[in-house]
Amino acid sequence: MTFYSSDAERDQLFCNILNRELVCALGCTEPIAVAYAAALARETLGCEPDHIDLDCSGNIIKNVKSVTVPNSGGLAGLEAAVTLGTVGGNAASALEVLESVDDDDRARTRTLLERGGYVNVSLALDVPNLYIRVRAHAAEHAADVIIAGHHTNIAYRGLDGTRLEGAYDSPEAVAADAKDAHDQVVSALNLDAIIAFAEHGSIDAARDALERQLELNDAISREGLEHAWGAEVGRTLLGSRASDPSCRARARAAAGSDARMSGCAMPVVIVCGSGNQGITACLPVLEYATELGVDGDRLLRALALSDLVSIHVKSYIGALSAFCGAVCAACGAGAAVCWMSGGTPAQVGATIVNTLGNVGGIVCDGAKSSCAAKISAAVDAAILGRDMAMAGRSFHAGEGLVQDTIEETIASMGYVGRVGMKPTDVEILNIMIGKTDVM
Repeated sequence: MTFYSSDAERDQLFCNILNRELVCALGCTEPIAVAYAAALARETLGCEPDHIDLDCSGNIIKNVKSVTVPNSGGLAGLEAAVTLGTVGGNAASALEVLESVDDDDRARTRTLLERGGYVNVSLALDVPNLYIRVRAHAAEHAADVIIAGHHTNIAYRGLDGTRLEGAYDSPEAVAADAKDAHDQVVSALNLDAIIAFAEHGSIDAARDALERQLELNDAISREGLEHAWGAEVGRTLLGSRASDPSCRARARAAAGSDARMSGCAMPVVIVCGSGNQGITACLPVLEYATELGVDGDRLLRALALSDLVSIHVKSYIGALSAFCGAVCAACGAGAAVCWMSGGTPAQVGATIVNTLGNVGGIVCDGAKSSCAAKISAAVDAAILGRDMAMAGRSFHAGEGLVQDTIEETIASMGYVGRVGMKPTDVEILNIMIGKTDVM
């Protein structure tokens, strides 16, 4: 069952989904969400706090631990993100909260971090996978901000115990809201409808967001190829087989992540709450569009197909899990490349099945430089999946998690990511924070 009764209603709904998902972010979205919560807390308090209590879910800790905070001068981790957001963040800019940070803010942040004791970080238990609580204290006053469910969702904002905004009552309520949002997306999106929208629908209402995604994500990819960021995965790939379009597609996507994970202060357009996924869904499509001579409106339609498939696959998993989201975005990119290559709807679906059947088991062990390599592996699988599908080859039902239909296969892989990998997620975090002796 779907939420639309006509093509026009479908087109508006899909454009609304794209406009909601395709927003700008400066840096990795988890440390940025922490900085956003901190900036909101300071704004609510009305002054710089004397000290801060930061409670985060395991997935937030995992994804902030090793990534460079943008505009920080090379600082990494939770303490840096929350302190810089407190000192210099502009809450009105949401996921671009650190764009206006200056040298004075960076110096003040370093002073507070070196002094020690300014931030107290705790692991929050029995909360949604995406959960951030900042309590900022000054004199006799305390501001409290909770971000939960998704990166800009203000679930609660209060001052001295008085609720000012948000309706956070319990982790269970947030989980229920997240399930409702998931159910709505799953009900609205299916591959046949996405392809029909890409081929014949009106994309005008999402045109600006799609064009911005191409422009910004192309720019950070070029930055990653031109300069030495991170582990230089993109530069390594391009230096090895620059004449191979599939290698160039991998390099373009990886290079954007190289720069982004290492603190590059250039914005990206995200998908599914992730800049890496926004990059992965975009750059292979752009590279193959150049190879195939696709441009203008058809390129935007291919990008819309990629984004919507990415959102569709990821919606079964949720915002954060042990399942690497780059795989979901690579499914979208592979589907779009297949479509631009003249693939039938059946071949587009086979591309997604082939990709999930290949690299569906890549785990997320936090945001860091190796994300670029995982993106490369996922895109490589997607292009192989496209090549197999165009040759009439695919994995079959009963082989592992592959089911009778594309939609059932997506759902089965999503179940593994959402439910089956929960214990994996816990053990990854335990290893990362030193609670498990692996020897």
